[in-house]
Amino acid sequence: MRHHARKTRLYSALLRSVRQVFWRAALAICLGVVPFNTQAQGLQTRIKDIVDVEGVRDNMLVGYGLVVGLNGTGDSLNNSPFTEQSLVGMLERLGVNVRGQNVRTDNVAAVMVTATLPPFSRQGTRIDINVSSLADAEDLRGGTLLVTPLLGADGEVYAVSQGPVATGSFSAKGQGGSVVKGVPTSGRIPSGGLVERELEFNLSALGSLKLSLRNPDFTTAVRIAEVVNQRLGKGSAVAEDPGTVRVAMPSQYKDNAVGLIADLESLRVIPDQPAKVVIDEVTGTIVMGSNVRISTVAIAQGNLTIRITETPQVSQPNPFSEQGETVVVPRTDIQVDEDGQKRITVVEEGVTLQELVSGLNSLGVGPRDVISILQSIKAAGALQAELEIL
Repeated sequence: MRHHARKTRLYSALLRSVRQVFWRAALAICLGVVPFNTQAQGLQTRIKDIVDVEGVRDNMLVGYGLVVGLNGTGDSLNNSPFTEQSLVGMLERLGVNVRGQNVRTDNVAAVMVTATLPPFSRQGTRIDINVSSLADAEDLRGGTLLVTPLLGADGEVYAVSQGPVATGSFSAKGQGGSVVKGVPTSGRIPSGGLVERELEFNLSALGSLKLSLRNPDFTTAVRIAEVVNQRLGKGSAVAEDPGTVRVAMPSQYKDNAVGLIADLESLRVIPDQPAKVVIDEVTGTIVMGSNVRISTVAIAQGNLTIRITETPQVSQPNPFSEQGETVVVPRTDIQVDEDGQKRITVVEEGVTLQELVSGLNSLGVGPRDVISILQSIKAAGALQAELEIL
């Protein structure tokens, strides 16, 4: 009996050990799944990064002013009558009358001043200013912009700008050459604008919010509406079109539109994108989306290179020869390279983007040749994507 009891206890201990190992393995498997889910979550994007709230937008401002204090690099008043008129008018407002006199200075430049007024900017807020030469000034470095009102599209003054211009560039020239770095006729005044007028916009008075997609897409709009409905309740959001999702103002967010927008911005969706290949023929840049697919097609790429080398030689008569003259004898060497090592390659149907790039690289082609190949594949109807050429 004692021996039997001992065997029973050993069996029970062994069973407990097996159970512990099993549950530990199950826990490890569960923990092993967590990184996979985390990685999948990384594919998602915040709604904040792909939409704009209708009504919450920037506004463009523009103005005309004068930059003074230039070291002889300003406008030529003979060639820039508007600069001279502006200078005379400014001096008259300051009590200096020079009208009708011969004003000659090259330390002044007429400029266009631009700025962006952020949404909900209050009076006294500072904004950055961009300054660009309007006439034939050579350099705005070291100049100071005088008080310049900045107007909106409605003609009202919303900000006033003034301050030293920072160009971040330079120019130097001499009789035999010149050096220019950057664009010295364009500069910036950090925090050089002062907001004087506010744009009235009451978020709390809105009965609904409209989310505008930065890249309109039917699938993405529907996904955003589904995520918002999961958060606020069924029927709260509707995708009106590929670029707009309308969200009704819930009762719990009454008079708290800012809180609603903050909650919606943190939601995550997986944005969809069309299959597209973008080509910039000027720079040779090629950008292909992940959904680009190729039907079965055969590709052969080869270049015909003709190299012509001229090595003229001088032919001279023998020393002390009474006849003959020195002449130049042309010698031309022509080499033709037909790229005979290049072979035809078959690209199977449904290949991925990486397989397509690897296949083109295996042919030894460069970006310029890839552009021609993609255009030919599209013409053959084998490129299942939109081809956009910039």
